[in-house]
Amino acid sequence: MDFIIFLISMGALVYGADFIIQQSEKIALHYNISAFVIGATLVALGTSLPEMAVSMTASFHGNGDIAVANVIGSTIFNIALVLGVVFLIAKKITPQRDLFAKDSAWALFPILVFILMGLDGKLNATDGVLFILLMIAYLAFLIGSNQMEEIDEELKNEKFAWGKTSLLLIVGFIFTIVGSHYAVESASSIARFFGVSEWIIGLFLIAFGTSLPELTISIKAAMNNNADLAIGNIIGSNVANFTMVLGLSSIVNTLNVNLSTYFFDIAAAFILSLMLVFITANKLYNKSAGIVLLVVLALVIQNGLA
Repeated sequence: MDFIIFLISMGALVYGADFIIQQSEKIALHYNISAFVIGATLVALGTSLPEMAVSMTASFHGNGDIAVANVIGSTIFNIALVLGVVFLIAKKITPQRDLFAKDSAWALFPILVFILMGLDGKLNATDGVLFILLMIAYLAFLIGSNQMEEIDEELKNEKFAWGKTSLLLIVGFIFTIVGSHYAVESASSIARFFGVSEWIIGLFLIAFGTSLPELTISIKAAMNNNADLAIGNIIGSNVANFTMVLGLSSIVNTLNVNLSTYFFDIAAAFILSLMLVFITANKLYNKSAGIVLLVVLALVIQNGLA
């Protein structure tokens, strides 16, 4: 029964996040906010809503391992799985933006800050505030560098109605909040039943589920020959995961971080971030890079389940 509840709750998370993203875009477009600002402030954060809801709920209930593992696992899945699939199915990827010069540092900086803050074995409210300030700095950087995100063109042609938009926003938040609650509860039960640690459940099961919005958006972009946009989306989502998600979760409740126990998984997230920098530096946006990323993901999963 816990498996069924878990699957339903993950579905609720994904659909809830989708409702919130689309309706937020409509509100912003209605008030003539630029597409760039919409993408930087709503879409990137919107795709991280499932991670945010799950980690904050886990933190509130004292399941700190799930909260942290969810962020580490999402980083691994976002780079290895999402970009790996994008590189495999995209016909051609030719970014107009110099991703290495402008964005590569943001692929590494948040995880480095996380490691430094976790050296004392915990993330507290002070660390959380610093994480959130880092997110604000990232948004300021995006605005200053005039980075734009892809916005669904169909939304621009739809008539705006506050009643419908407000209702769907409420539904989206309900789906996300309720889904996150039952995702954590059912995942914890599954872990106890199989004698598996909450860290492993958060690292794989929950992290994969909460990465579905990024996966869906990126595959859609790749099929429309806009796969280069997925790279920026992944960098932005990972920044949001390490800043907003961990930041808010550590404010809700102090999170224990055992860097030595979970060295392999944290190292894997760091190495994949380095690989992303290497790919952008050498413009290796091809199927070979996609295969390598997926192989790394397979190795991480094999080690986790060993």
